[in-house]
Amino acid sequence: MNINKNSILGKTHYGLTIYSHILREYLPGETVLSLIGNECKPVKNPFTQTKNKTLNIKCVDWIFTFEDTENMEYKGDPFDFAELHYKITGDDLLKRLNEELNLNLDRKRSFYGYSSQESQFDFMPEVLTLEELLTIPEFSYFSKPVINTKPDKVVNLIDVYQLIKGDSFKQSTNKLRAFTDKTEARKYKASNFDYVTFSGTFTKRENSSLLMHSELITIDFDHVQDLDRLRTNLLKDDYFETELLFYSPSGDGLKWIVSIDINNYTHTDYFEGIRGYIASIYNLEIDKSGKDVARACFLAHDKNVFINPKYLKYVC
Repeated sequence: MNINKNSILGKTHYGLTIYSHILREYLPGETVLSLIGNECKPVKNPFTQTKNKTLNIKCVDWIFTFEDTENMEYKGDPFDFAELHYKITGDDLLKRLNEELNLNLDRKRSFYGYSSQESQFDFMPEVLTLEELLTIPEFSYFSKPVINTKPDKVVNLIDVYQLIKGDSFKQSTNKLRAFTDKTEARKYKASNFDYVTFSGTFTKRENSSLLMHSELITIDFDHVQDLDRLRTNLLKDDYFETELLFYSPSGDGLKWIVSIDINNYTHTDYFEGIRGYIASIYNLEIDKSGKDVARACFLAHDKNVFINPKYLKYVC
């Protein structure tokens, strides 16, 4: 298979990973990109002499583009930016990006993701746009307390992203994190937080009442010492594409929502595979409750919640 731009964009959050990978070469030890909505905070342009933060990167029509506010000679898409760095073009550039970013677009598909001989775009008609290919996952929403097992409504990933980023859960999240007694904190969380079942829609919160799987799975990381580092590493993970990532209500864990393909493996197969992968790569244990397709996931306030950039066109 010839490596093409669409397959690379699909594996790099529409080019955002390309920018961050290159910028890290010039700005070691710095936070190179901070995404807010569909636009990144300005950063230094490594290809000019100025020390000002003149480089703007934002999502336009499903691709992250760049421009320099002081030198309009510098503007274009992720591949133009990569050309400036690598000094190569065409197929040579695409192959270099595939190698440098460990995209594995020239390998066979494995349990953990896409690779060379087939990518997630290979079986899509070329006449479809990226917008037409996108399906926003839906799942059930439940009002507090957690003993309520009857869903209120069906919501999608963007709905939940906006709730988490907004102020809906800010007061309850702050109050929970102020508790010093773990037992009292646990009781408060069970009674005061709405939750969702990210893996699908249900008539009742129990595995046997699943209506439709969302092709999402929730991975819970609890009591992690360096949360910021883990968050960064998960967003750069080579095999799993992050759909949503936010801090847990308690503040000492992460909720990592990733996409899976249940046509090839079951929900349980994926969970066990991911659990082994996390233990091997990150040396961490994940909450075993994620094996349950009806797993309840509490929603908390996180102003820096991450959503996959492919959904940004739909975010208000």
